[in-house]
Amino acid sequence: MKLHAELDGTKHEVDIKRDGGKVNAAVDGREYSLDVSQPEPGLYVLRDGAAKHVAHVTTKPEVSLVSINGRAVEVALSDPKRLRGSGSDHEHGDGLAEIKTAMPGKVVRILVAEGDTVAKGDGVIVVEAMKMQNEMKSPKDGTVAAIKVAEGDTVEAGALLLTIE
Repeated sequence: MKLHAELDGTKHEVDIKRDGGKVNAAVDGREYSLDVSQPEPGLYVLRDGAAKHVAHVTTKPEVSLVSINGRAVEVALSDPKRLRGSGSDHEHGDGLAEIKTAMPGKVVRILVAEGDTVAKGDGVIVVEAMKMQNEMKSPKDGTVAAIKVAEGDTVEAGALLLTIE
């Protein structure tokens, strides 16, 4: 998955590939290979050979606070391929919001039904990717217009899951 990351005002190109608990990442062309586990939400254990690092991640709108070994940095991630589903308020205004997957996975739970009214930030669907369950939230107030998947479906990266109008 190719992403753009901004740390301390500097932009970086990030390419991440996961294979089970192994993560291969290229940051601005520099290669990294780590064993990664997530013992609880927001807590990641990263191993590079004998070296072990614990990362605490707090996600806020638009940015995440990542703390590793006592050093905290704000990281803003964006997916250049993802056009909708994670944008800012003005991108969804009165139009249709499409909720799409960022990576391949399996639909674990659908938390809404077509016609349901949702508020911005309400959980709408849970997708499991790389052994982690991710609850996707509504980017705006609205009504669930269409659900394009069913629980148990396997989905590809960028797949349309549901729409909110």
